[in-house]
Amino acid sequence: MSEMPYLSVVIPAYNEARRLPLTLEKLAAFLGELGRPFEVLVIVERSADATLEIAAAFAARQAHFHIVDNLVQRGKGYAVRTGMLRAQGEFIFYMDADLSVPLAAVPEFLARFHADPRADVLLGNRQHARSRITRRQAWLRRTMGQSFNRILHALGLASHHDTQCGFKAFRRSAAQAIFTRQTLDGFAFDVEVLLLAQRLALSIADLPVEWLNSPESKVRILRDSLGMLRDTLRVRRLVEKNVAPPQ
Repeated sequence: MSEMPYLSVVIPAYNEARRLPLTLEKLAAFLGELGRPFEVLVIVERSADATLEIAAAFAARQAHFHIVDNLVQRGKGYAVRTGMLRAQGEFIFYMDADLSVPLAAVPEFLARFHADPRADVLLGNRQHARSRITRRQAWLRRTMGQSFNRILHALGLASHHDTQCGFKAFRRSAAQAIFTRQTLDGFAFDVEVLLLAQRLALSIADLPVEWLNSPESKVRILRDSLGMLRDTLRVRRLVEKNVAPPQ
């Protein structure tokens, strides 16, 4: 790419051979219409299917798509961190490989960044009064997600209503400040990201989104929920360790 990208999109991918081809086609078509330089970074965790081969074959035909083989399977937090630290865009998004939040949200988030120069981090919030849940999660997943957020609030660990929505956007300076300090590899990394942003006194805003839940979620309900709770209970200590208190 001859010029620095205006927009970077980070996609973590683990066992995504079935969903990834359509997602990459949608990204190429949509971002190509923006009229601004962009890059897409697909961060592939070691998978049991052809995720890496499919992603690499697509990128070979698309100059703005880059594939990173993480070689290991450490977790979504590790994959997202890898991509966020490599991204060069003025604005950097991370989103799920199933595009549960449709790409139409991208220009809406970019418009908010331009309208509010103070905004550093924008979060998709499925609980927002103006959000549209087009396809809901199963009752058990929805209930466990709501319970997780109640635990966060009870512990004073999060002031935002939807920490786990997989659609977030950052100014590049904010992404660098956060992800050079972020450490959790598992699904609780989103909580750590938000606490780091707060600790760094960055400006954070929730925005409404449309949500189309994928029935093929990679979250294992019992095992991953217990891991998230364990990480959540130690995340405040991690954040305090990695960010000096404001002077």
